[in-house]
Amino acid sequence: MTYTPNGGSAPPGAGPPTMPAMPPQPGPPAAAPPAAPVAQPAPAGPGGPDPTPPRRTAWAEGVDQLRAAATTEPGRLRIIGAALALLLVAFGSMTAWQMTERSDAADNVLSSSQPLSADAALIYRSLATANTAASSGFLAGGQETAESRQEYERGINTAADRLINAAANSEPGSESAETITRLNKRLPEYKGLIERARSNNRQGYPLGGAYLRYANAKMQVMLKDAEDLYKMENQRLRSDYNAATPYPWIAIGAGVLAIGGLVWAQRRNYQRTNRVLNHGLVAATAASTVVLLWLVVGHSLARAGLNDSYDHGVRSLNVLNDARIASLKARGNETLTLVSRGAETKKVDGEVVDAYDNDYKIQMKDLSAKLAAAEDLADDSAGESPVKGATENMQVWQDRHKEARTADDSGDYQGALDRVIGSDDKKPTGQCFDNVDTDLEKALEHEQGEFEVAAEDGKGAMTGLPVGAAVLAVLGASGAVLGIGRRLSEYR
Repeated sequence: MTYTPNGGSAPPGAGPPTMPAMPPQPGPPAAAPPAAPVAQPAPAGPGGPDPTPPRRTAWAEGVDQLRAAATTEPGRLRIIGAALALLLVAFGSMTAWQMTERSDAADNVLSSSQPLSADAALIYRSLATANTAASSGFLAGGQETAESRQEYERGINTAADRLINAAANSEPGSESAETITRLNKRLPEYKGLIERARSNNRQGYPLGGAYLRYANAKMQVMLKDAEDLYKMENQRLRSDYNAATPYPWIAIGAGVLAIGGLVWAQRRNYQRTNRVLNHGLVAATAASTVVLLWLVVGHSLARAGLNDSYDHGVRSLNVLNDARIASLKARGNETLTLVSRGAETKKVDGEVVDAYDNDYKIQMKDLSAKLAAAEDLADDSAGESPVKGATENMQVWQDRHKEARTADDSGDYQGALDRVIGSDDKKPTGQCFDNVDTDLEKALEHEQGEFEVAAEDGKGAMTGLPVGAAVLAVLGASGAVLGIGRRLSEYR
């Protein structure tokens, strides 16, 4: 029994007695206990922790993931498959790029730069032929033949047509285009001077000779421009050859690297699985080997064909064109010697000589040297025979020229005239010049054919290589990925 404080007893089961509540006491309120201090974060610094760690770059995370993947065989296989596919695609891309450049350059050689070089040579020949025909017609005076007049007109018209073609195919603003513009401007000026010379000559006025010499001086400037155009087009041709013939070493190196990677991957596969063949990797290796062999063999054949077209085509064509230019210059100077009648002189080794006759001798020496070079370059009888014929006719020409100069120096002007522009029964030098020109034309036609056959062979050897290499490289990359995928499937 529990007793209460007042002496009574509490019923059984009651809890312990509680103290009665104290009534509130009057007075000031009690002060609140002081609050506990709040802990402040430690400042960041050398001695404290950094609350926000720096964010990692995507590259670093990718490297970590790659490193983690490389620790497992499936991860390593995925990396190897990606690397092989990248190598094969790079091989195909390099092959397509380099062979496209070389194929385009070979096409330019055959269809652009060499024809333009031939056109430039024909422009020179046409202008020189027209000038020679005009001089010969002037010497004939009122007896100018229809053939002489037609030859002049044919030369002028051919030069004009070829200038139009050259202008259409030249690069705007280039030096060649500027040269062609000058020639187009001077051609009608030259024709006007020739017509004045003819008009005065038919009436027997001495002024005709002055006009002809003035026209010839303008033609010499035009011939210099035509010769420069010919040289520029030859340089362009040489540049196209230089772009078409070098070996594609970047593509070849990429192919060797790709095949080496495929061989290493198959060897690794054999060492780890004891399986000799992986069909996908074998297919990729076969495709890459085909591309590499096609690249090396195809380009080697193309290079051989292009080099042959240059050595046995372009070089001979250049020498023959130079010989033709020398022949035309010599003929023009020979006729102008009679037109000027000693009015144009120059000093050579302290001796006063006829300017045109001195230039004739210089050009004949050049013609002789060029014909000898052309004979050395000729590689068959079809090319050698016309060159020998031109050499023989040149020698006869020189003999007849000496007779004409002897007659002129002795005062027999008509005799000299007959030996230069007379009829065939008088054995004039003009007959020899025509024979030389005909022989050179035959030699040029033969060498042009040689060039076209060899250049076509060179261009044909590269046909389809850029596209074929790209397709096979893609197939090879697909094979490599499938081959690695087959290996990965064994881990699933």
